[in-house]
Amino acid sequence: MGKRSVLAFLAVALSLFVSAEPPATPSSAVICEVGFSPGGTAVKLVLDVIGSAKSSILVACYSFTNRDIAEALEAAAHRGVKVRIVADDGAAKDKYSQVRIVSGAGIPVRLATRYAIMHNKFMVIDGATVETGSFNYTAAAVKSNAENAFVIRNAPDIAKVYASEWARLWDEAKGQGK
Repeated sequence: MGKRSVLAFLAVALSLFVSAEPPATPSSAVICEVGFSPGGTAVKLVLDVIGSAKSSILVACYSFTNRDIAEALEAAAHRGVKVRIVADDGAAKDKYSQVRIVSGAGIPVRLATRYAIMHNKFMVIDGATVETGSFNYTAAAVKSNAENAFVIRNAPDIAKVYASEWARLWDEAKGQGK
């Protein structure tokens, strides 16, 4: 076989395995996504995951001053998604905290007082998706801080672990609940 024949053979063989289109992802495959800030990809990812919710969003947060995230959670609640938030008591007293605003919009909120700070930042969406990372739900996280948001989709086993921790925090926190 000559050099050209070998190259032609390799080109044909590779074309059988390499496609310009990525392979279809099975709907049950775990999908991981990451976003960073500043730069906008972290907040975009958080807003996207909130927008994808169909039935429930459990939020555990430390500082929560980002109005876009608050509006996205309110919009989810208005479309019938059951949204509940457990937040750090001290951070909720911040002048720019959205906790009072979302609570006033009818989203059940409880405040964690047991810890020096309740520093969690995660959401469990529809019992199958988790958003976590260092990204606080704040204006500073979007514009000033180097932070990350990490989303794990189609992962009910991981979501169950986070939901269990969220429920523990919810049960020991104070607030109007529901």
